[in-house]
Amino acid sequence: MRIAGRKITVKTVLLYAIVITVTIVMLMPFAWMLSASLKLSRDVFAFPIEWIPSQPQWQNYVDIWTKIPLALFIYNTSKLTIIVTLLQLLTSSFAAYAFAKLNFPYKNTLFLGYIATIAMPWQVYMVPQFLLMREFGLNNTHLALICLQAFTAFGVFLMRQFYMSIPTELCEAARIDGMNEYQIWARIMLPLSKPALSTLTIFTFVSTWNDFLGPMIYLTKTELKTVQIGLRMFISQYSAEYGLIMAASVVALVPVLIVFLSLQRFFVEGIASTGLKG
Repeated sequence: MRIAGRKITVKTVLLYAIVITVTIVMLMPFAWMLSASLKLSRDVFAFPIEWIPSQPQWQNYVDIWTKIPLALFIYNTSKLTIIVTLLQLLTSSFAAYAFAKLNFPYKNTLFLGYIATIAMPWQVYMVPQFLLMREFGLNNTHLALICLQAFTAFGVFLMRQFYMSIPTELCEAARIDGMNEYQIWARIMLPLSKPALSTLTIFTFVSTWNDFLGPMIYLTKTELKTVQIGLRMFISQYSAEYGLIMAASVVALVPVLIVFLSLQRFFVEGIASTGLKG
């Protein structure tokens, strides 16, 4: 088969069919969530699924702001997410520059030891961290979550791999011109690492925004809770308002979509670049 001068093979058709099928399967939960957000709670789990409600309950998107202090929860989540993301970009890029371009004793050993912490589940050191924050008097504060998430071994690994792809001669030339290491990092490495920084921004933003267990452990005051914890407030002892839960979930998903769509062009480039040189 030929279309516009190009030959279409069976392999190409099968590939596109698989890609389209996987895409549909991946998007179905989001479509169901959007559909459920416009239904009464009793109709959410009705079968067969009514993908387009005959009587959309737009009131759900009004009630979510009055049933719980959703605006406050979104503010708290935004505050934590923005601060943690900025700190991780700063600390990860700074440490990665040292591991990639500087020479100091036991550099590789320290790097391997630090990266090895990625293999350790958070649940293993969750209790020691909680006891440490309690000793510091940081329970029921956003500062506890900020301190615990300001550093990430994954971010250092990601940025270090990208920095390794930048010629060392560029740094040496800057040193000859009289620039110190801080200036090289700020004026040369950071501007060149926009793809890697964008990738790390997406990973950090999504993980912090969607974090449930951390805020649940450290935050018990209502005025400090995040949107993920706030969604539980639609669940009472005897019933759950699923329509409102889905509506609030759609609202909570919007910032993540905005960040991803804004940075997705750099995201693909950053993922590809981190494996060029190790």
